[in-house]
Amino acid sequence: MVPPIETQVKSPVSQKFSIPPLNERILSSMTRRSVAAHPWHDLEIGPDAPQIFNVVIEISKGSKVKYELDKKTGLIKVDRVLYSSVVYPHNYGFIPRTLCEDSDPLDVLVIMQEPILPGCFLRAKAIGLMPMIDQGEKDDKIIAVCADDPEYKHYTDINELPPHRLAEIRRFFEDYKKNENKEVAVNDFLPSDKAFEAVQHSQDLYADYIVESLRR
Repeated sequence: MVPPIETQVKSPVSQKFSIPPLNERILSSMTRRSVAAHPWHDLEIGPDAPQIFNVVIEISKGSKVKYELDKKTGLIKVDRVLYSSVVYPHNYGFIPRTLCEDSDPLDVLVIMQEPILPGCFLRAKAIGLMPMIDQGEKDDKIIAVCADDPEYKHYTDINELPPHRLAEIRRFFEDYKKNENKEVAVNDFLPSDKAFEAVQHSQDLYADYIVESLRR
């Protein structure tokens, strides 16, 4: 007697979808012509700049980890853990489509109620400027409030903040690199109109950079 022939019955799923081996899928994704969005260049600054603008958060309020933008990939990377026993007093990030003399986007400290995850963006309103010298180089910071936080959105100038809040911010930036034997000097805080000028200047520098890049 001839034994029955076993036939393999394909499930509807396997008939409908053909899943390539893992290595083929990886190679296919690597050769696909797709470009991921870059938070520095692809995210718009916002229609109300230089007063109100988008900010990409790199470091959460209360964090001891120094995250920063990897300019090549657009990802947020870990730069280091702070050497001093301090944490960031407020959310910290950068304004997209801006450029400073140090070839980085303009930095912003955003005062608000809650810590924000690195990589998220929010709307911020400039209320002042903190002139800073980091190891002999200009490294000014915009002081801002979250434009969509009901506790802080009504602030319009840095002088409206409690003096102790400003003292905390100043002390953090003066101290956070001391155990790395790096010098940071913080000058007197400047009002909101100086912050607007700094944002506009960084926008102009970025625009000049783009024009020059297109000419090459």
